[in-house]
Amino acid sequence: MSLFSGFANIGKVPELRKRVLFTLGMLAVYRVGVFVTIPGVDRNVMQAVMRKQGAGLMGLFNMFSGGALANLSIFALGIMPYVSASIILQLLAMVYKPLDELRKEGEQGTRKINQYTRYGTIVLSLMQAFGIAMSLEGQNNGDLGDSSHVGDVVAHAGWGFRLMTMLTLTTGTAFMMWVGEQITERGIGNGISLIIFAGIVDGIPNGVFSYFETNKGNIQPLNLAAVTVVVLATVAVIVFFERGQRKIPIYYARRTVGRRIYGGQTAHLPLRVNTAGTIPPIFASSLLMFPATLANFHIPGMTQLQGMLQRGDWMFNTFYVLLIIFFCYFYTAVTFQAVDVADNLKKQQAFIPSIRQGKQTADYIDHVLTRITFGGSLYVAAVCIVPSIISEAFHVPFRWGGTSIMIVVGVALDTVSQIEAHLITRNYEGLSGGGGKATRIRGRRDAA
Repeated sequence: MSLFSGFANIGKVPELRKRVLFTLGMLAVYRVGVFVTIPGVDRNVMQAVMRKQGAGLMGLFNMFSGGALANLSIFALGIMPYVSASIILQLLAMVYKPLDELRKEGEQGTRKINQYTRYGTIVLSLMQAFGIAMSLEGQNNGDLGDSSHVGDVVAHAGWGFRLMTMLTLTTGTAFMMWVGEQITERGIGNGISLIIFAGIVDGIPNGVFSYFETNKGNIQPLNLAAVTVVVLATVAVIVFFERGQRKIPIYYARRTVGRRIYGGQTAHLPLRVNTAGTIPPIFASSLLMFPATLANFHIPGMTQLQGMLQRGDWMFNTFYVLLIIFFCYFYTAVTFQAVDVADNLKKQQAFIPSIRQGKQTADYIDHVLTRITFGGSLYVAAVCIVPSIISEAFHVPFRWGGTSIMIVVGVALDTVSQIEAHLITRNYEGLSGGGGKATRIRGRRDAA
């Protein structure tokens, strides 16, 4: 009952209510755009092709785009170009010193980096849109599938169609990027993550319906129960690890300013078990889809490599696990700078007991983070690969496997946490029934 009362409190806070309604409205606009088809193509033919090729990498790309690829929508590229551009900028900050200095300039530097990310998104979108245009024209010639039995995807192939497709898809991605930024600024939660979340959740009912339609008259309750148990267990594991933290104790030295004494308090530095979040599986999936993109340009060897990396095969799963572990370490190293944390602690006259300030503190934090990231990377790899293997074993046709569940649960946890923060700061209990009033009173007493 406390959970329902927590949701009821959302309507009692005008600002929070407006944020939630704005977020739902922008997501509705995005979902409507998924059904707006790009000019010069036959959506019905593409859906027939997807039913034949949907089990491979095209199905995975279609899942991240929220079904926009199957509909040949203006949003067919999804938000992945923006995610890729963000990661590229973060990687460049490690090797390009002016960009690293710009990152340390605070809000002004963040704005410039965001602007560079938008430019990079446009460039990547143009490249990927050209690849999709060539791929769609290839469907007419039967290069990528048995399109002779379902008709031609493109009515009038040529440079006119390619340029129109590049302009349309790039504009669609730019609009989605704007929608995501508006949700982050004026709504609730991370806009880009919520767009991916909405696309995945939208495919769940179709996946369930497809399962019952495919196995009509031959539904095995034990298999269905086993898959349900695996999904629920995966959700529980994700919630447990995403909430998991390693708390490093911190002590603030006493200092006298005028007649007041500050410091002399203890706190902790929380290090998440999965610092990288959902980026490693997303980027690993994108990298494994890259040979398919190169194959559209008829680059020698890419078609054979694409054939080797079929989703569900042992080779795909092996590379997927290795890439996830690699990106967990890599992205953690990019986003969490132990040296900066140690410098900030030193400026605040804080230290870790038995550890000297400066380099030793940075080395200690880096050592602890490396150890917990190892467990976190194994957790991410297991969550992403085990449900998919079990899905293949029980012949479940839908593709919302471990990666999708992890993204959905992770985004849901982050959004709920932000809603709870808004409720607690306004003297309401959170969604979990936590004592928001008690926290507020205790804070006032401490201030007194």
